[in-house]
Amino acid sequence: MTELLTVVGRVATDPVRGQTRGGTAVTNFRLASTHRRLDPVTQVWVDGETNWFSVAAFRQLGEHAKASLRCGDSVIVTGRLKIRNWESNGKSGTSVDIEADAIGHDLRWGTTAYLRTPRSSAAETSVRATAEQEPAQHEPLDESDVPMSLSSAWDELPGVTDSAGLSH
Repeated sequence: MTELLTVVGRVATDPVRGQTRGGTAVTNFRLASTHRRLDPVTQVWVDGETNWFSVAAFRQLGEHAKASLRCGDSVIVTGRLKIRNWESNGKSGTSVDIEADAIGHDLRWGTTAYLRTPRSSAAETSVRATAEQEPAQHEPLDESDVPMSLSSAWDELPGVTDSAGLSH
């Protein structure tokens, strides 16, 4: 069983792009998350223990992470927690991994500029073919009608114009 979680922290290593054995693009980086608390006696913020995570972002999310993230960036990562034991060269340990579903900069500490990337023609063809095979469902009139968890599905609707006037 995998647990869904959201972790706020700092990118601890520059993202590195690679491939799985099956050829799927993946970007990996380490994430450090340190809990801070206000000491009631001294009224000073105190760092607690740092939790370390290995983050894997697959396919387009990974490509975007590689292009957008740098070591030291404050980020929010949502994904599936995977805990695994390992052994190598006589040493053993436990790795705490997150298979990312979404990654973004933590806007409490800075600003970022969003740049939407165009979809590839192969993806558009696949979406159109799927839409032609399935009966049409009720489509929202406005992007604000779509729950946040379905916002990526909004991007997949062919022929829909979003709030920025971009046609899909």
